[in-house]
Amino acid sequence: MAEREHPLAIVTGATSGIGFALARRCAENGFDLVVADEEPAIHQAAKSLRASGVEVTPCEVDLATVEGVDAVCDACIGHPVSALLANAGRGLGCAFLDQDFARIQHAIDTNVTGTLYLIQRVGRQMSDWRRGRILITGSIAGLTPGTYQAVYNGIKALLDSFSYALRAELEGSGVTVTCLMPGATETEFFARDAKPGSQEHSPEEVARIGFDAMMKGEGDVVAGWGNQLRAAISHGAPPVLLREQRR
Repeated sequence: MAEREHPLAIVTGATSGIGFALARRCAENGFDLVVADEEPAIHQAAKSLRASGVEVTPCEVDLATVEGVDAVCDACIGHPVSALLANAGRGLGCAFLDQDFARIQHAIDTNVTGTLYLIQRVGRQMSDWRRGRILITGSIAGLTPGTYQAVYNGIKALLDSFSYALRAELEGSGVTVTCLMPGATETEFFARDAKPGSQEHSPEEVARIGFDAMMKGEGDVVAGWGNQLRAAISHGAPPVLLREQRR
């Protein structure tokens, strides 16, 4: 593979919020970027990121599909990927029986199927190259039963668990896996379901914590002391208490 002047990073869900903040953190630290999202605004995000003096390739694709993920990988052909920041995600609110199943399916395909397919494709290249960094945006939501967020919390539980397992499988390979576990963040994603005033951290702060952990090769990081406390409580509290608290 051809060497670039700068290392290459892929960031998904990079139009706004944590994803855009992660992409900007990469750009400010000298990474060229392939940024992906299904929103047309990804092109404006790419234009903004180029202000850091790096090369940015936007991919307006549906990351819930194999074709969309393949398009992201095709944008990297000929260049090794040094970092993959798998951040794309879809949330769902209200009770499970009241949700439209097409939205449930799209959330699963985006957060799980597309994300795991992308990680496998890029991870195989990293493993062959014997170096690389993978950051997966999980959530502290994956540690508790998600009353009125049953599908979302279940998805995040899978991603949290998957990241720990993949890290163990890749130990000694030169490829690190980091799970970023934010809580409520000041983004449009969380604003739809969070109570007023419950957002604790800016996306920039969450991205800084996640990026630094990825670069250090840490296994997981919970963003914010309040979330660290919730994560600790979740390990010891009875499930019935956790689900009632969420309800």
